[in-house]
Amino acid sequence: MKIIRNGINTVAGPSEWFTGAVFVDAVAAPSEGSHLSASSVHFTPGARTAWHTHPNGQTIFVTEGIGFAQRRGGSIEVIRAGDRVFFEPGEHHWHGAVPTRFMTHLAMLEVDAKGNAATWGDHVSAAEYAAAPSTEEA
Repeated sequence: MKIIRNGINTVAGPSEWFTGAVFVDAVAAPSEGSHLSASSVHFTPGARTAWHTHPNGQTIFVTEGIGFAQRRGGSIEVIRAGDRVFFEPGEHHWHGAVPTRFMTHLAMLEVDAKGNAATWGDHVSAAEYAAAPSTEEA
């Protein structure tokens, strides 16, 4: 057993990977044979990831707020606290907060043998984001 005391500061999500203000708290990092990476990711209203993939897939668990998730070629889905979303290995996708609410999710994945967690692509355009459904009825 190993206890790691809380001493890691919250960091701002890099602008190369995110649109808007996003903050990340590390939960688990790959080490000593473990390939698990987990982060609590806090999206301000309208903030979102860029398009990206994960070599071994990714599971996100929404802990608060309302967000969007989309795989390339699919419809934008509304996600809420308690929802789990699994993205297949290599599946292009994005996720983030709706325009009027914060959204926090726990992002869990396994890095590949070289330690790569994700491959980042283009930012989700304003037009792509604006195609999201209303959260009033969802």
